[in-house]
Amino acid sequence: MTTDLEPKRSSSKRTPPASFVKLAMRNMVRKGSQSLFHFALTAFGCVGFICIIAWLGRPTIPH
Repeated sequence: MTTDLEPKRSSSKRTPPASFVKLAMRNMVRKGSQSLFHFALTAFGCVGFICIIAWLGRPTIPH
């Protein structure tokens, strides 16, 4: 017994579920500028973190 809520599937052709990469790309295209903003924020955050760690861990050379 099938209900109206269940999708009807053809037994001859089955399509595999969309991959996570394909879903992520579709979501990124749909959201547009918000995705670019979050990407830029993440990139600057990572570069900033690496710079701060490098600055704190710099060697002290006596003159």
